[in-house]
Order: sequence, then structure tokens, then C-alpha cells
Amino acid sequence: MGTVQFQGADQDMGYSYCCHYGRVCFRRMPLNWYSFGYHNIHLKNINMMNVPMQAINQTIAVEYLKFFYPPIRNEIDQLSVQENFAGVIQAIVNYLKRLLHESKINIIAHHIKLMDWIYRKSNSYVRTMIENLFIRSFESFKKLTKIQNWKLLYQHMSIEFQQIYMNQNKLDEIMFKK
Repeated sequence: MGTVQFQGADQDMGYSYCCHYGRVCFRRMPLNWYSFGYHNIHLKNINMMNVPMQAINQTIAVEYLKFFYPPIRNEIDQLSVQENFAGVIQAIVNYLKRLLHESKINIIAHHIKLMDWIYRKSNSYVRTMIENLFIRSFESFKKLTKIQNWKLLYQHMSIEFQQIYMNQNKLDEIMFKK
């Protein structure tokens, strides 16, 4: 299992990150090391004592997303260097659409759960970007899938993502009189 060291002000205490089939949790560990499956990622300038208490900003979100999406890690990194967080979210949406064309519904459902975790822990800017780009893309996912696959994806979404998606659709109907 690979490990990642988070550099922070306090090097004596830390938290471990666990991601197993869509579940994400933090556990205390004696050192500031994070375990990320089989990947080694070095995250810089994160104060470990504040991670569970402070909202995830776009810089921290990008680091998580680089881990969650190894096939597009370089693209995410390039966009983050340009401070293009919207581009990062769009790259993820495009990647999930490629998986959708390959009918990898369970993998997509897993990634939706991971994005939901980031959404719940994030500040308002990151949440707004996820709502306006990631959740808004669900309508195109619906159009690209068979009805049973869409139902499976929808079923794996959190209640909050389902509500945001439904509210967006209602507003679109009002605005565009579908």
C-alpha cells in the first residue's frame, strides 16, 4: 500500500485517509502519513491538524482529485497550475463520459460517491463548481445511458446530489419551458 506524507505545522499528529468502495474516513495515526491504496502522492502545505475541521478549498480538492483520477492526473495537474478549477471539474466530467461509453457504470458510481465526499467537506467555491459543472453533467449522463444504467447511477447518488439534480432540472424547465 502506498503512502503520502502531508506536510503541516504539526508533525506529531496526523490522520489516515481510507477509501474502500466509496467509503471515505479519517483515522488518527501517530505520524502525518496518508495511505492511498497503491498510489504515492505527495501533498504540500496542508496543516494536518486543520484538515478535518477546515473546509476543503480548491487547492486541497485538486490534490484529492489527482489521486482519485490517476488516468487524467497530468491533465488535472496542468489545469491546476493554471488555476483553472472549472477546467479540472470539466476534465473529470469528460473522463466519466468516456467511462460511460465503455459501460463502466459501477466505476462511475464510485467516482460520484468520491465527488460527493469532496462536496460535503468543501468550501462554498468548490461546492458551487461541483454543482454547476459536475452535477449539471448528470443530464448528459442520463441521455448517454440506457434507462436501467441511469437508474443504477441515480440510485448510487447521495440524496443531496439527487436533490440538487432535480432542482436544476425544475429550474431548467421553468427557464427554457421544456
